[in-house]
Amino acid sequence: MATVGIQFPSDYGYTLLSVVSTFFVGTWLGIRVTSFRKAAKIPYPYEYASAEQVSTAAPAAAKAMDTFNRAQRGHQNFVENHASAVGALLVAGLRYPKLAAGLGAVWSVNRVLYALGYTNGGEKGRYWGAAGILALWTLFGVAGKSAWEMCN
Repeated sequence: MATVGIQFPSDYGYTLLSVVSTFFVGTWLGIRVTSFRKAAKIPYPYEYASAEQVSTAAPAAAKAMDTFNRAQRGHQNFVENHASAVGALLVAGLRYPKLAAGLGAVWSVNRVLYALGYTNGGEKGRYWGAAGILALWTLFGVAGKSAWEMCN
């Protein structure tokens, strides 16, 4: 059985720092959801307050439930995209470590902005993190380019 060595670019540590930043963002989002869950009095294992719960609650309770639902959705949106973002970061960083790190940092920061915007600014607040989508799609392109270059 032959062994294969992998050489990483000298700047690959920046890519890894960007990956690690996503762990902190995910943790922060989870902690945030927990605080909103307590305020809305939504017990586990329920993922969201139902539309019926929100519509029949007193105004203050309805607002707390709506805010919880938005925080939960922001966290879930992060989880839905996290594996793809980290995978693309790791692949793109093999050829373009600083570019990948920068795009990953933009994505991480914009996940925070998205979460804050969605919980504080309502529907339109989701657009606070719109640059993160552009960064993610660019990261996918850079990962594809890196992979293609490694084939040649």
